[in-house]
This record gives sequence, structure tokens and C-alpha cells, in this order.
Amino acid sequence: MAENAHVNANVGRWYGFAETYDRYRPQPPAAVVDLLKILAQKPLNVVVDLGAGTGLSSRIWAGHAKEVIGIEPNPDMRKEAGVQTEMPDVVYRAGLSTSTGLEDGCADLVTISQALHWMEPEPTFIEVARILRPEGVFAAYDCDWPPAVHWQVEQAYNECMERAVEIEAALGLRQNVTQWAKDEHLGRIRASGQFRYVREVTLHSVEMGNADRLVGLAISQARVSRPLMNGASEEEIGLAKLREVARRTLGDDPQPWYFSYRVRIGIK
Repeated sequence: MAENAHVNANVGRWYGFAETYDRYRPQPPAAVVDLLKILAQKPLNVVVDLGAGTGLSSRIWAGHAKEVIGIEPNPDMRKEAGVQTEMPDVVYRAGLSTSTGLEDGCADLVTISQALHWMEPEPTFIEVARILRPEGVFAAYDCDWPPAVHWQVEQAYNECMERAVEIEAALGLRQNVTQWAKDEHLGRIRASGQFRYVREVTLHSVEMGNADRLVGLAISQARVSRPLMNGASEEEIGLAKLREVARRTLGDDPQPWYFSYRVRIGIK
């Protein structure tokens, strides 16, 4: 159906590299868990993670809630989440951010990690408010790309991302793909009228990485993996240059990477 074209395009672009995604992407910082538990003001029974992907943002809640439900529409990502998760209190279900299939008021906390810019805002916020209990917490967060590690690496990474978008478009792989600007998330959450309290918090996280992980992080982006899977070369995309710069500046030994996270919070 035409009205679902952008939903199908946004979900479909994440096929084929779920294992790479899970291996190289950062895990949300522990500070996210600490902050949201404080804001919830009571023990967590149910946490719902929308756009759960491979479960990186769902698994962090294991042991902090009685039940964690990851909602993920892409079966490839959802399958990998099941493979990577050996926690009885974390489960994954098919669903959309606009149609979770969950009961009214079932969740103490609803999170969206690295995914809100792929979701249609207004119906997503309506669904979030529907499944949240009164005074439940909503948190949508993502990190700035790339991590702060070396200026030459950052330049090569950004050049690779820009080139990858151009090639993806030239190959016809961005048809109906729709994104919403991240810097407008907070304003849209506030304007939705679904939350009594809205604010943004910044947090930081440190992970270890080397040249291979930096290249893997780039490939975990759909804009890079999709052209590669459709015949584009590493040289065309700029991945070969990124690999060379990363090898020269970072090498094989892991070193600290600094990720900055922006957390948009709404209280129902």
C-alpha cells in the first residue's frame, strides 16, 4: 500500500547485516539505565524497547525489570536478537512503533535507541503514551557519529558516509526511505501533547575500539552495507580510504572511544 511505502522501505533497509550490526555497534551506557530508573520512581515491572534491532538496547535492562519486551519489525534483526540474548526476562516480538500489539498502560518505561529518526513521530508518540502507565517514562536516545577518537579518522568516516548516501541513491536504494531530523526530536515530543514533562539530557560513554572496529562500525550503517551488497566497491564508497586512515592512526590495539548520547525524555 502506498501509505506504507516509507514504513516498508525503512524496515527493509536493515536486512542482511544483523550480525555485523550487533558486533560493532556501541552498547547504550549504563548511565542510561541509572537515570531512567531514578525517573521511573518505582521498581520496573515492564520495559518496552521499540525498534529493538539486535537487542543491544534491550539486553541492558535484564535484571533491572521483571520483563523486557523488544519490539522489532525486521525479522532478520529480530532473529539475531534472539541468537544474542540468553536472558529469560528479555523477549522479542514483531511490531511497529505505531502498532505494538501491547496492552494499554502495560509499561513503566518505553525506550527507543538509535531508531526514532526512522519512525513516524506523531503516531509513535500516541502509541508510546497508550502503552505507558500514568507517570511512566519515555526515553529516546542516540549517540553522535562517529565516536571522538582521532580527527583524521572522523574526516574519513564522514566522507565515507556522504559518499555512501550518494551511491545508495544512485543505485535506487533510497526509494521511499524517510528520515526525521534528530535535532528536532525534542520539539516534536513536546509538541505531541502526550507528555506532561519533556527535557533532554546528555550522557557520555567510553568503549574500546581499534581500526577493525571503526571500519565495522561504518559497515553497520545501512547506507554503507546496502551499496556493498548491491555491487558497489569499497573504493567507490570511501571505505577503502577509511580503512587505510584507521589502520594508520588507530592500529590494532584497542583504545578508548568517547560517545556522546542525547537522551530525550517524556513523562506521561
